[in-house]
Amino acid sequence: METARTLREAADYAVDKLRAVAPGVSAFPVGTKFEKWTYSQNGDWVGGFWPGTLWMAWLHSGDGQFRTLALDSARKLAPRQYDTGTHDLGFLFYPSWVTAWRLTGDDTWRAGALKAADSLIQRYNPRGRFLRAWGSLNDPNNAGRVIIDTMMNLDLLAFAGRQTGDAKYLDIAVEHAKTAQRVFPRADGSTPHVYDFDPVTGAPIGPGTVQGYSPTSCWSRGQAWGLYGFTTMYRRTGNQQFLATARKLADFAVGALTEDHVPVWDFRAPQQPHDIKDASAGAIMACGLLDLAVATGRQDYRAVALRILTALSQTCLTEKSARAEAVVARCTRNRPAEDGIEVSLPYADYYLLEGILRVLRPQDVDRAIDLSTV
Repeated sequence: METARTLREAADYAVDKLRAVAPGVSAFPVGTKFEKWTYSQNGDWVGGFWPGTLWMAWLHSGDGQFRTLALDSARKLAPRQYDTGTHDLGFLFYPSWVTAWRLTGDDTWRAGALKAADSLIQRYNPRGRFLRAWGSLNDPNNAGRVIIDTMMNLDLLAFAGRQTGDAKYLDIAVEHAKTAQRVFPRADGSTPHVYDFDPVTGAPIGPGTVQGYSPTSCWSRGQAWGLYGFTTMYRRTGNQQFLATARKLADFAVGALTEDHVPVWDFRAPQQPHDIKDASAGAIMACGLLDLAVATGRQDYRAVALRILTALSQTCLTEKSARAEAVVARCTRNRPAEDGIEVSLPYADYYLLEGILRVLRPQDVDRAIDLSTV
């Protein structure tokens, strides 16, 4: 009961913070500078998380203001449904438009999410059997680049497949996941951030990194994306190999946690376990572990998730700052680029609330994002 109270207090704090800040937010938060949000007008790759966070606040509080603001924010993403220049359409449209459709029944949201899925599948390379991560379709740079993050964008395709009855969407998601499963997990369950292929032949080239310490290190947020993404793909397909991969990634990540249960930014950076933290990796990891606990029946995964969420709630909230506009502090966006060190990030706020509500209100989270298994 102590854990439940801690998590409820953290969610209440998030709702109070959002109630104060959200009415003044007119674009999409991308990160903080000196504790104040900075914004993108088109949403960059994170635009779905702000309306998603508002939806979670609405589910927790019942305050209709959050519903209204979530819909107003999501509408601003409308031009992005035609964007073929990014793999992040799942991040953009699932917590915003798919959730809006699931919670309101308004078919406009469903139609836009399906259009976004149509844009995403144009990035599929049939020779290498992967979705290209970065760059416009006619840009030769990064044409063969795959990143672990893309695992989280596949659920938009699973959604489109269920809604349309057209197998092509899930087929592409499954092929990408099988490719990722083949090239990302190392023998110990760790992962690189990047894997490159020859875009013409589809032949593998090898691992790399952009946001991790090195091609042989393990960027913690990427590990969390992979853990959560493979669990989701298991739920959408019933493929036991995806579940086994999710467990492999989870077991490495759990073993790499320090006693404080807040992940360092890279599990293999030379200064760990004393390096800077990334609370966003912890929030994502907790959601994935809660999902994995249900999928496997393994309560130890749930126990670790609860410890992470408790740690984030007790040591990473912005409670002691009068000027902070975000909920979660101690996040790291891109350490190698010295971009966003010890800041707040919109996906940390979103996944902290998702994780807490998975514990306190699982039926409500299911209404919002669909926790079912085929």
